[in-house]
Amino acid sequence: MVGTTLAAAILTAGAPKSVEITIYNANFGLVKEVREVNLSQGRQELRVEDVPSSIDPTSVGIRSLTKNLPIDMLEQNYQYDLLSPESILAKSVGKRVRFRQQLQNGQQIVTEGVLMSLGNIVIKTDDGRIVLNPSGTIEVMEIPEGLISKPTLMWDLAAEKAGQRDLEIAYLTNNIGWSADYVLTLNADDTKADLNGWVTINNRCGATWKDATLKLIAGDVRRLREMQFNAPAGRGGGGIRAADAGFAEQQLFEYHLYTLGRPATVRNNETKQIALLSASDVDVQKDLVFEGQKSYWYAYGANFRPGEGYATDANSKVNIIVKVTNSDKNKLGLPLPKGRVRVYKRDASGQVQMVGEDQIDHTPREETIKLYIGDAFDIVGERKRTEFKIIATNVVRETFEIKLRNRKKTPETVRVVEHAWAEYQILNESQKSRKIDSNTFEYLVRLEPDKEQVVTYTVETRW
Repeated sequence: MVGTTLAAAILTAGAPKSVEITIYNANFGLVKEVREVNLSQGRQELRVEDVPSSIDPTSVGIRSLTKNLPIDMLEQNYQYDLLSPESILAKSVGKRVRFRQQLQNGQQIVTEGVLMSLGNIVIKTDDGRIVLNPSGTIEVMEIPEGLISKPTLMWDLAAEKAGQRDLEIAYLTNNIGWSADYVLTLNADDTKADLNGWVTINNRCGATWKDATLKLIAGDVRRLREMQFNAPAGRGGGGIRAADAGFAEQQLFEYHLYTLGRPATVRNNETKQIALLSASDVDVQKDLVFEGQKSYWYAYGANFRPGEGYATDANSKVNIIVKVTNSDKNKLGLPLPKGRVRVYKRDASGQVQMVGEDQIDHTPREETIKLYIGDAFDIVGERKRTEFKIIATNVVRETFEIKLRNRKKTPETVRVVEHAWAEYQILNESQKSRKIDSNTFEYLVRLEPDKEQVVTYTVETRW
């Protein structure tokens, strides 16, 4: 039978024997520490002082890993009332304080009394005077009880037997997260590329872990909204690979887990980058896309109805799209965590220059990444409606003209993307279109150097 008398001594746990950190890309992490402690028989208090200031105290769990030496948890507390000038003064209201004021002539004036108020400092001196907002250096006679130097977990626990134990402490902490960053370097004719990926860890949680086992979860893990807790480019070789002792990937539930093959130190207030992957000679496809209706298509969508005031879009930009298929056949095939992709290309001197960037979502294997990295300088688009006719109250007939000009010295092919609404029919067109979906069709236009091509079509829309 374990006694219920609380021991007077408080045991402070030493540094962890081992640490495992699982970081999620939603700005939180799961920490599991193993600490060795020598417990007495009976009831006692155990403190762990080097925990994050951003810890979620409702998530903390503790258990004994040592067989035949169990523990009973009676109470758990998280103490975060940290020592600071503000907290010391706040807890000194009603107690004696001393102000020292240095005059310009070198004379020092000392005022003692009881601190009556903190917002606008009020002191009642020993002779009964009330001093308002005195200037100078304030001193307290004693450190108020209950203040600590660092965030601390404290357990009231009971041990049936005395002895040395390994305790596993697990908790969630906020303000630690990770993201993926990629560099895609195109070859001379934009048909191949080298892909390098990096993991960027950003730790602002208030704790440092040395030589930890590091794991990353990629996926959209749902967490309930929490109450705020107010406590103070290289080139790879022939296929996708990780650096030696790099990340190994495995599926976990409906997510993906990446485990670093070597210990890592994660310091507080540090941004840390670790190589994730490297692949060379990956097949890429560059597309030039002119979507002349982009502004009002994305504004109104499929609910739009043609009208006389909705014909001309100011957009004349031809978008640059780079596509990469994440497949084994294309020397990739690793689930790619969401992140930013920077695209580079070498200039005539052989130096890399950035030509654009985009953000990708979590991308499973065998899926295609589409990167919108900028707008073409020398390819110009122009779109206008040349005819508009109301056939009936619910029927409209329109004719559109799309002009494309190539001011480069090399030929290019442009995909012209058009949208239609409700029930529509293309009555005639200058070249055959290809249907993409129920509201979208496209034309492929070959542009010779310094030439212009014109695409026209007539569409009838009814609703």
